[in-house]
Parts: sequence; C-alpha cells; structure tokens
Amino acid sequence: MPELPEVETVRRGLAPVMEGAVFTRVDLRRADLRKPFPKDFAARLEGARIVKAGRRSKYLIIETQNDVLIWHLGMSGQVRIYAPGDTVAPVGKHDHVQFDLDNGAVIVFTDPRRFGLMDVCKREEFADHPLIRAIGPEPLGNAFSGPVLAHALKNKKVAIKQAIMDARVVCGVGNIYASESLFRAGISPKRSAGTVQGGRAEKLAAAIKAILTEAIAAGGSTLKDHRTTDGGLGYFQHNFAVYDRAGEACPGCDCDVSKTGGIQRLEQGGRSTYYCPRKQR
Repeated sequence: MPELPEVETVRRGLAPVMEGAVFTRVDLRRADLRKPFPKDFAARLEGARIVKAGRRSKYLIIETQNDVLIWHLGMSGQVRIYAPGDTVAPVGKHDHVQFDLDNGAVIVFTDPRRFGLMDVCKREEFADHPLIRAIGPEPLGNAFSGPVLAHALKNKKVAIKQAIMDARVVCGVGNIYASESLFRAGISPKRSAGTVQGGRAEKLAAAIKAILTEAIAAGGSTLKDHRTTDGGLGYFQHNFAVYDRAGEACPGCDCDVSKTGGIQRLEQGGRSTYYCPRKQR
C-alpha cells in the first residue's frame, strides 16, 4: 500500500502538469475500481480548470474551480504522465482511467488489483467528506508536534506501532515508515501507546517527520508496485534501517548477531513489524 511519501512523490509529479490546465477528456474504461465511479464523474471534470494538485494523508486531492477529485492509489495503482508531444503507450489491460489536458499532457491511471478509488465532491463539501473528515494532522505540517502526538496517544492501550498507523492520530504513516520511525526514536513497537509522552513523544514526532522527509526526497520506496510518474523507481528501500531486515545487524550495531539474532520481526495487527530489541525500549 503506498504510504505518504509515495503519494507525495506522485503529487509532485502531477502538480506542474495539472495546475492551471483544463480537463479536456476523462476516459473511464470501466464502471468501478474499489467502488463505482460517481455517475456524473466525467461530466463534472471535463471542461474544468485545475486549481491545485494537493494531497491529504494518502489521498491525492485535485481541486478545480467548483469540485474536488479525491483519488486513492490503492495497493497497486500507478500514475504515468505523458508530456505534450510524448507518444502515449497503447492502452493496457489495467489502464482504467485516462485524463487528457488542454496543454497536451496525458495522465494514465493503471491499477491491476483495482483497490484504488476516485470520487468527486463540491469544494465546500470536501472537509466533511466521509473519506476525509476523520483524518488527523499531517505529519509534515506545523500542526504536528511532540505535544500534539502525546495528547493523541494519552490513555491509549494499544501498541505504539499500531497507534501511529491510525490516521486519526497522525495521517499517512503506514507499516514501513512506522517501523523506521520507531527505530529512529529508540522506542519499542510493543510499548503501550499511552506511555509515549514528554521526551519520547518529542523524539517520535521528530523521527516521523525526518523519515518521511527523507523518503520523499528518495522518491518513496519501491518494493513491488510503486513507480514515479515518469515510470521510474523510488529508492528509499535502500536506506531501510530495520524494515524487512530480520536477522541482520541494524545501523551502528556492535552486538554479535549470531548470538542476538539481530533485527527481530513480529506480527502486530496482521502486519510485520521490524525492530531492534536492544536499541528500542
């Protein structure tokens, strides 16, 4: 599942192409993805000028003068931009949506597993949209800090790893970046969320900001499906400290891995967690 850095990487590819342009054609090649497209989806977008290509949590937010396109990439969704004058590849089996713009650019959404979704709403209805209204603070924004995180975690009994993957606590932090952030902050993923207060919360908030910023700079992480909008790969996976590295030494390790077992893997909420029990408490 794409996390915040992967979605932000796609947004940064879309913004210079989409902002200021007009949708000239919206081609839906099936009636649904994860959910059916609104019946007036294409009609509401065609002829509309794009004001902003933004992001909220793991959603791309494409604003026009009157409406907002809410777009989730799903498990396997990829966005490919063809610049004006580029030869657009023949339509593939999983190329489900195509946006043509008046500047000559073409944007194709490919989604083999069809877990993505697109919805459209009026601008004034966006904040209360069911997909948006319960989302917590953006981790890279000024509204997110140690005290804000501590307040959200207060009295929570669940493990901290699961808590920071809850978009109501902080949005956009998925499985990979939760493990990496907790390692950076020196906090065990098994620790009760409610005990992450004061200095621990400050360290974790700073780690989340740093890890996500570094991942965006690297174009996200490509483990299987993620691609940038020009078809390239992200490369933050080469910088993982613990994720998917069970049995290996963690950065700066001076222990005997043959005795300690190195980085450990455990399952939390049906997801794999990776951590160093010697450095994370």
